[in-house]
Order: sequence, then structure tokens, then C-alpha cells
Amino acid sequence: MSISTVITAAGKNSRMRKDQISRGIELTNKLILPFEGKTVIETTIDNALSSNIDECIVVLGHYSNEIKEAIFDNYKDDVKFIINNPVDVGLSTSLFNGLSNIDSDFALCITADQPTVSTQTFNKLIEVSQNSDNPYETISILRRRKTGLLDTAEGLGMPFVAPRENLMRYLENEDDNLNPILRKIFDDGYTFYGIKEKNEKELLNINHYDDYLKLLD
Repeated sequence: MSISTVITAAGKNSRMRKDQISRGIELTNKLILPFEGKTVIETTIDNALSSNIDECIVVLGHYSNEIKEAIFDNYKDDVKFIINNPVDVGLSTSLFNGLSNIDSDFALCITADQPTVSTQTFNKLIEVSQNSDNPYETISILRRRKTGLLDTAEGLGMPFVAPRENLMRYLENEDDNLNPILRKIFDDGYTFYGIKEKNEKELLNINHYDDYLKLLD
């Protein structure tokens, strides 16, 4: 069964920009801040490309020119970039647009501001999905509370592995955050399996400048 990864990198960056303004720091999109000798988004992409996937899609939107200028030349041969049109859409629409540009049976869905999620964890998500009793009705997801077979989808988000076509049916005509959609999928009887993080930093997204500093520490 084929699997592609979709990395969403289309957000407004509003919380980070607000923090940078309040600190008197030069405005820089969080995804191109330096991280481990690269940028945040490059680290996320590299971790994904090193996992057991067949292709990688990056979905851009707000600040697409800024992000592409910083990284395009390094990834033009390995990553397919698409841009939301219109730009001002929710996360679910960004993910749907990415899924619409792949042909794989399954998708590893990631947000670009998760540079600390390791290749090892991505591969574990893929492994659990593909080895489940019914991969087409299973969501393998980085845990937020419990691990193993989950009894709720509350608080969950990316990264996760899901069957592409089934996930697209839930995302179509939605323009929302992902958690309400994941809860709907759970209520429809899909199996959710929570994967334990390699370390606590894997559970942290970079939303605020303090999040970024914490991951650098």
C-alpha cells in the first residue's frame, strides 16, 4: 500500500508575529526560523523524507513567497509544492488540497511547525496503520493523552496516518480545525490508535516564540 506525506505550511503565523512585535524582534515567519542548522520547515521536511513514504507534498498559503524563497531550491527535486487558492482558508482545507494532489492509498499528515517529530515516530505511525486489522478504518496518531487503542479523539491533531480517500470525504466542504473532524471520524466507528512520543518535545508545536525557544533549549 502506497503512502505519501502532506505537510501543511499555509497558516497566518499570527501568534508568532504578535510575539515578535511585542519583543521587538524582526518579523520572520516561524517556519523559516533557524533550527538545528536548517530552518523549522526544512527539519520537518527532512524528517518526513527520511521516513517510509513514497512522495512528499507541501501545502503553502500565507507567506508562500517568503517560504519558497527560503527553501525551494533545496527541495524542488524531492517535494511537490502547491499553493492554496484562495489563500485564507482553514487547516482542513489546506490538508484537503494536499490530499487532492497525491494518488497514494494512505497519507502521513503533518504540520510544518513540528520539527521535533522524528523519523522514527513517523515510521511507527505508518507501521501501526499498515499492520492494523483494517487499515482503511484506522487512524494512527501521535498521542496527546493515552497510548494504544483510544476511547476518544478529544485533543488530537497532526501528525497522523489515515486512508486518503476516506479522510478526504470528511474534509470536503469543511473549513475548520482538524479536531472536530477527527471527533466525527471517531464517532463513525474508526479505530484510533495513539502512538507514544519519542520524547516530550515531539508533542509541542511552534505557535508562540516561547515554544520556539523551548525547542531550541
